[in-house]
Amino acid sequence: MELITKAENPEEYLEVSEYINHNHVKVMIVANYIMETIMKDMEEGKAMEYLDPEIEYASRAFRFVRDEISHSNDAGRKELCLRASDVLDKRTGLCFGKSHLLCALLRASGIPAGLCYQYLRLDENDDASPLILHGLNAVYFESLGKWIRLDARGNKEGVDAQFSVDEEKLAFPVRPGLGETDLPFIFPRPDIGVIGKLLLSKTAQEAMANLPDRIAGKC
Repeated sequence: MELITKAENPEEYLEVSEYINHNHVKVMIVANYIMETIMKDMEEGKAMEYLDPEIEYASRAFRFVRDEISHSNDAGRKELCLRASDVLDKRTGLCFGKSHLLCALLRASGIPAGLCYQYLRLDENDDASPLILHGLNAVYFESLGKWIRLDARGNKEGVDAQFSVDEEKLAFPVRPGLGETDLPFIFPRPDIGVIGKLLLSKTAQEAMANLPDRIAGKC
């Protein structure tokens, strides 16, 4: 699938916005910590997973969001966190909030990043269940000259998303025969249809019961 950027200016994939607020002190602290651990490991001669420091940083940021930030529904958390700083502060978020945080951590290190969406069946075991939206990320690596999609939703039984620059290893590979679809767009900010629907809820449980089911195509 060819990914399509929705920004008028490439710099938008580095900008600070309401929900991707990487200028927040807590986001900056975590970003700096990840970079410092890389530098320390290099000084101590520890083997890096990736020779490119940009990709190494992204892989560590990905694992931090995937593993250290709980998926609110999996963890039974009530907080509906959408701003990157709030997701980090509460250490929880739905897929949308977690994608906002990963985007912020990547941008904080000067790595262009955006937001992507998939249409998935609400109940993966029910072919007739409604189609809802799932949020994930795309990141641009200068050394590779291309965008890579990543999904830091958080793993559980039946879900095994991994960081990979060679092939996609997403949480939910779509099943076209069931009407599921990968949307090719990379948004610099959350789609207004998605964020508008989420803001109608006060808790993560309310949001899960009323998930976004269409994009507006604007951000």
